Amino acid sequence: MKNRILFFAILCVMFVVFVTACGNKDNTDNDGMTKSALDNLNDSGFPIVDDDITLKMFTVKSNQSIKVDWNDLLVWNEYEEMTHINLDWIEQVSGDTLEEKRNLALSGGNMPDVFFAAQFPNSDILEHGEQGVFLRLNDLIDDYAPNLKKMMEEDPNIEKGLTFPDGNIYSLPDISDNDFLSIQLGARPWIDEEWLDQLGMGPPETTDEFYEFLIAVKESDDSMVPYSGVNMDNFIDWIKGAFGLNNVGGGQVDLDPDGDDLRFIATSEEYREMLEYIHTLYDEKLIEQNIFSIEWDQFMANAGDGKYAATMFYDPKTTFGGKGEDFISLSALEGPNGDKMYTGVQPPLSNIAQFIITDQNPNPAATMRWIDYFYSEEGAKLMYMGVEGESYVEKDGELKYVDDIENANNREQAIAEHVPWLGVGPPGLVTADVFDGSETSDESLESADKIRPYIPEEIWGGFTYTNEENKFMNATGSDIEKYVEEMRDKFISGDEKLSDDNWNKYLDSIEDMGLEEYMDIQEEAYERYQSQ
Repeated sequence: MKNRILFFAILCVMFVVFVTACGNKDNTDNDGMTKSALDNLNDSGFPIVDDDITLKMFTVKSNQSIKVDWNDLLVWNEYEEMTHINLDWIEQVSGDTLEEKRNLALSGGNMPDVFFAAQFPNSDILEHGEQGVFLRLNDLIDDYAPNLKKMMEEDPNIEKGLTFPDGNIYSLPDISDNDFLSIQLGARPWIDEEWLDQLGMGPPETTDEFYEFLIAVKESDDSMVPYSGVNMDNFIDWIKGAFGLNNVGGGQVDLDPDGDDLRFIATSEEYREMLEYIHTLYDEKLIEQNIFSIEWDQFMANAGDGKYAATMFYDPKTTFGGKGEDFISLSALEGPNGDKMYTGVQPPLSNIAQFIITDQNPNPAATMRWIDYFYSEEGAKLMYMGVEGESYVEKDGELKYVDDIENANNREQAIAEHVPWLGVGPPGLVTADVFDGSETSDESLESADKIRPYIPEEIWGGFTYTNEENKFMNATGSDIEKYVEEMRDKFISGDEKLSDDNWNKYLDSIEDMGLEEYMDIQEEAYERYQSQ
């Protein structure tokens, strides 16, 4: 009798579990969204949901915005009214605590519904995506993100750059408008026109002419620094296209001009030629001698004193004060072998890790609709300018922050108290109409137009790697790249002579470190990238 009662009890429990499981299955879809969440969702327009929901958000913040509580920020308050989606910014962290706070959140301490501008490494995104902690976004984009989907269709490199080796998209990017080349350039070349006039020269168009200009400045006034910048990287970004390097944009590899394979740039003869050219400039003191270690404040002070005749920087008229008035922009230079490209340019897809939906989010469809608005021009205006009449005004078709912001003692702080973009690089679209920075000055936009004809037809986004590939790239691959950079600076400065013996030792060292496997991985990543 007891056995029969026990058996009946077990059957009842199994029946309840079965019914519950079936009920859950009937009320969820493949993305884990409940039927009630989908019933509450509007297909288009505003509000996004009928009944209010709340998203728990994690974000990193800039120095200007770290003291501003995003739970009461103008932009988010406005968007909450538009969408009926409330935001609970449960973590608003500074850059120096970001990694620690991210790890704590992932370990179960305080998992958000969304990681916003949290700057995850690609390897971490893939790992947590394959574990299911970060949601697969492919179908959500297809169904609920028409603005982003349109951008992906117009520029296939966006989808290629977002897609991981398993075929999935786990995070969303910030994207610069294709017409906003200026922001993709960052620092760009400038030259003092007064010096050109004094020397009877026109703007240099070749590497030889640029060298001749620097020599002439030095011989005319030994107190002048012919060229300087805040680092050597910016100068190389300008010069490398003159030597045929980075013909598909930035990175360690490009397309071999003699075939269809990838080329490791830093072992090519063209790269050695570039190093020899820059070493000549440095050795003859045509480049500021402490450029490898110069502090930003020191550079700005020297620039403000008018000590530089040429530079790679942001618009001198807006950054150098009165001493920047005489600077004009330059374009690509033609190199010794006839190459004339400007390859120091970022792709429109600059950061893929800016918006991640976690498995704790009960409303992924509404969340995707929420972020997709920011991939529209109207959404970009809200993100970067805020609310008309409260944070900006429109006059003669131009958007300007209100006087209280423009005339504030600390303008950047005042901007951060109204809009969330400053120092964050938020997910969404950025256009020249809404971005407030030296990249949108008349001179910067004009410089971009000069450079545009020399930009390669295709600029690749970064490759993504499998977990196994990431292990190699994060260890050996990182060591190779670090060694290349160290030797680059030594060859330029003369700490290591660019003799045949030293160059061959350098090549052998890279081979011994694992270059063959490094390139095998890059080739496989490239094949995946092209097949997307």
